Amino acid sequence: MKRIPLIIAFLALTMTCVTVAADSEGFSVKPRAFDPFHTKLVNASWLSGIGCPTKATVRLFDSNPPYNLLPPSQYSDPACLTGDTSDQGNQGLLMAKTGPTLNDASAVADLVGVKGTLLTELGYDIRKPGSGTSLGPSGSHCGAGAPRFNVALQNGASYFIGCNSPPATTQVPGLGWIRLQWGGAGGALQGYNQATGVLENISGLAVKSIEIVFDEGQDTGPDFFGLAVLDNIDVNGTLVGRGGNGDKSDGSSGSSN
Repeated sequence: MKRIPLIIAFLALTMTCVTVAADSEGFSVKPRAFDPFHTKLVNASWLSGIGCPTKATVRLFDSNPPYNLLPPSQYSDPACLTGDTSDQGNQGLLMAKTGPTLNDASAVADLVGVKGTLLTELGYDIRKPGSGTSLGPSGSHCGAGAPRFNVALQNGASYFIGCNSPPATTQVPGLGWIRLQWGGAGGALQGYNQATGVLENISGLAVKSIEIVFDEGQDTGPDFFGLAVLDNIDVNGTLVGRGGNGDKSDGSSGSSN
């Protein structure tokens, strides 16, 4: 008996189990690196302590002498008064691309467990000073093409929704964060058809797959930063703000285009 069919059967069973586990929790967000030429210039990872704080416990000093330590209190950024209640480490999704945009490498996060979802809303919180807008030059990179949702539908069409293209239908500014939402209560969910470049309504259509791609480097404005921190990834109002082991790979799947 050949061994290859056994291996394929085992992999198929393993992937089925992973999908069932993700579906039972809604969905999960798995970061990875698309770096086929091993440039080592991209990274995607869930990291503790860098996310948008929702009811975080803090110990503040009194603002007056002798600056005594005050009792524990709660702190939330106004952009994320709600968040992923399962996130116990205030995790944030770091996505970075060092060097030029034209380098064939990307930071990617796969949304696992969304297949078959009828889309009405997508979004995320982005670490950016909330006194401005997502167009501001300070904080995380928020460009026309990154970070962006790549959405493949079961009807065969594919769409992209960039951080600023199309503009979010709802923006909730905070102190250090902005919550961006496309669709939902703000209106129809729209994305650019990757084949035609035309902005189209994709509300209510069934999903095949969704990924977040960050492929704009330090030569792309307005910030020229090449890095973004995201949190509370939103699919139809369900928020995911934490990962597992933050698995990454240099695999050939994904794209920087």
